[in-house]
Amino acid sequence: MTHHLPSEIKTIEMARKMRIHALRMVHRARASHIASALSICDIVAVLYGHAMRIDPKAPRDPNRDRFILSKGHACVAVYAALAECGFFPVQDLDRYGMDLADLMNHISHKVAGVEFSTGSLGHGLPFGVGKAIAARRSGQPWNTYVVLSDGELAEGSNWEAFLFAAHHQLDNLVAIIDYNKLQSLTTVAQTLGIEPLGAKLDAFGWHVQEVDGHDHAALALAIEQARSTRGKPSVLVANTTKGRGVSYMENKVEWHYRTPDTAQMEIALRELGEVQHA
Repeated sequence: MTHHLPSEIKTIEMARKMRIHALRMVHRARASHIASALSICDIVAVLYGHAMRIDPKAPRDPNRDRFILSKGHACVAVYAALAECGFFPVQDLDRYGMDLADLMNHISHKVAGVEFSTGSLGHGLPFGVGKAIAARRSGQPWNTYVVLSDGELAEGSNWEAFLFAAHHQLDNLVAIIDYNKLQSLTTVAQTLGIEPLGAKLDAFGWHVQEVDGHDHAALALAIEQARSTRGKPSVLVANTTKGRGVSYMENKVEWHYRTPDTAQMEIALRELGEVQHA
């Protein structure tokens, strides 16, 4: 029998709710990128529900930790987390993807709790590096967290950011790579191989940890170790499953773009313990 700590129970349930919200948002808006969002729900739940210093009542608190979603197309996972944490009412998720809505199909800084709008891949880490060096130079104690996709590691801007962060010893920066090994049309390995990923990041001067990206206890421990590392930035290579939590979406490349229909939604919600119909 597996025993979970109270904080772990909290984030596991939060991730389950986030997956349900994400599915409903994408289905309602006839949008895409559901599998990309399901891939990171556990990571985002541990960050927002346990690790980060945030206050929903003061989303612009100068002492808050900063979170950047570089893979901005997976925004429904973060919108769901923000709603669950109380940054805005859960009912506002119904407006995702609507004309003139702040909850856009790629993450938008117009939403309470969102630091930076992303969509063009390769921008999140460079921006996060800028936030981290700004905190360092102004003597501020907050940390910056960036979640990247594995496919966007083909972008040279990321590797320049990896070099820059290590050169400046930005130990207030934690990058988490959503290593689900699939991208828009095929596998990462077939598109542009990035292995040996851990060894490359180590050679670039980062503190590297490999972790199960769906194990909440392992994620919390790895983030804590990253925060306690001094003299270099930290990166978690989080091994994940694209489409996690919905059996027919897991490791299926077509769910990068497909929208679940009503029958598929009923199956997905049932698998996630939600008995109501879509």
